[in-house]
Amino acid sequence: MQNPLIGYYQNGNYVVKFYSNGTKIKQTNEDKFIAKFPDSIDLKITDYCDKNCPMCHEKSSILGLHGDLNEEFLKTLKRGTELAIGGGNPLSHPNLEKFLKEMKARGVICSLTVNGDHLIADNEHIEALIKDKLIYGLGISIQKYNQKVIDFAQKYQNAVLHLINGVFTDFNKLFDKNLKILILGYKKFGKGEQFFSNEVENNMLYLKNNISTFFNRFNVVSFDNLALSQLHIKNLLSKEEYESIFMGDDGDSSMYIDLVKKQFAKSSTSVERYPLGKDIFEMFSKINNNK
Repeated sequence: MQNPLIGYYQNGNYVVKFYSNGTKIKQTNEDKFIAKFPDSIDLKITDYCDKNCPMCHEKSSILGLHGDLNEEFLKTLKRGTELAIGGGNPLSHPNLEKFLKEMKARGVICSLTVNGDHLIADNEHIEALIKDKLIYGLGISIQKYNQKVIDFAQKYQNAVLHLINGVFTDFNKLFDKNLKILILGYKKFGKGEQFFSNEVENNMLYLKNNISTFFNRFNVVSFDNLALSQLHIKNLLSKEEYESIFMGDDGDSSMYIDLVKKQFAKSSTSVERYPLGKDIFEMFSKINNNK
């Protein structure tokens, strides 16, 4: 089955290719990738959520507010930019679908991250978003094994299970099911600071000691930068292997934007934050590691 190219553009000194199955390739003739704008943005659009997850680093709740999806900088996003939309519960935002249509028209590649319970409750809506190509990627956050979520993830090639290091422990139940997983680093931030315990720490140690045995049990195993550090993934690969798949540090070509608090930063756990501006190039220049 062919995977069409859906994004191709120049960013600074490198070329980005993005395929329909979620594969992203960066190429440069130089020793280092130097971006002029973010080709990947983690965008929080709401703080509303009814799950009250005890480790939520965003402290989302039923009192959470929605962000403004008409911020001026959104009009300056470059075609081909990946927009990872989350919350809170992004499905709760009343203007989500309108926003996704606008981003699609601009050539921005959107993905959505939802809680597994919200996926089950609103699966027809999510399937419609996928069918209409308003989202190309779907991240599904789960804390425990859920067969309905697994069935959904097996149905769509771009569905990725988001599993928090130290929290999710049912890995053996996911083995050999042709699944894609993304392991997220444990964030001692927000509620995560209070939730951290000896049990969480022991779970993290188990995963660190056994993660290499997982690589052949999933279709794709990926990590955010925090998980790469916590699990010492660099030690498991050759220098050439690691450098060929590492997409860069937070702030190299990525950034975090909070539309609720109207702030941006290198990542969602960054202490240093800035007020939103009107141009994504100017905003990125403030946090870019290569500025």
